Amino acid sequence: MRTRMSFTYVIPDIHGRDDLLSRALLDIDAHASGKAGVIVTIGDYVNKGPQSRQVIERLLPGVGGGWRFVALKGNHDAMMVEGLRDPAKQAFWLERGGDTALASYGGDPAAVPQAHIAWLDQLRLLYVDAHRLYVHAGVEAGTPLEKQSEKTLLWKRYPKDDSSGFGELHVVHGHDNDPEGPLLYEGRTNLDTAAWKTGRLTVGVFDDGRPGGPVDLIVVRGADGR
Repeated sequence: MRTRMSFTYVIPDIHGRDDLLSRALLDIDAHASGKAGVIVTIGDYVNKGPQSRQVIERLLPGVGGGWRFVALKGNHDAMMVEGLRDPAKQAFWLERGGDTALASYGGDPAAVPQAHIAWLDQLRLLYVDAHRLYVHAGVEAGTPLEKQSEKTLLWKRYPKDDSSGFGELHVVHGHDNDPEGPLLYEGRTNLDTAAWKTGRLTVGVFDDGRPGGPVDLIVVRGADGR
């Protein structure tokens, strides 16, 4: 009897769009047809969009339903933590979309629960399975994973013609948005379609038993989706 395939579902940069996130989770459940696998979110839960607080509240307890949930950190998540903990870094955060994140808490930094700050702060920087490496921004080829810098993992931008992965691992990332994406290369997949402003969030579906890029894409469109 053939074993039923299992999937890893990857949700890219949400940026305060809880409306898209909630629909994505429902669509993932429907796609999985009752066989829960792994859901990976690759960071940037906050800033720019209107519902940063709601996104964190939805994800902080996990996604339930028997799913294994892996939440990775993005540069905007780190930015929010630093802005709230260090007044000298607050302007940098607010000027890059933190104003909308703060507005979702009523506009008062003191109103952001410590549990939300702690959750963002403790998020892991990368996740590796048998065939793929999941990270917010990217990795440096030739540098062992344990020696990759946090700056690289959170901020790297690949040259547009760079189709390389990381050795035998296919790299799945976001961060460098393309409204016409996702961008699918031989060695890497960039899922970030600037969902916070396009209203279109693309979830990558990866077959756990097969190397390479996505075997399917789940496209979630909000009322403003294009």
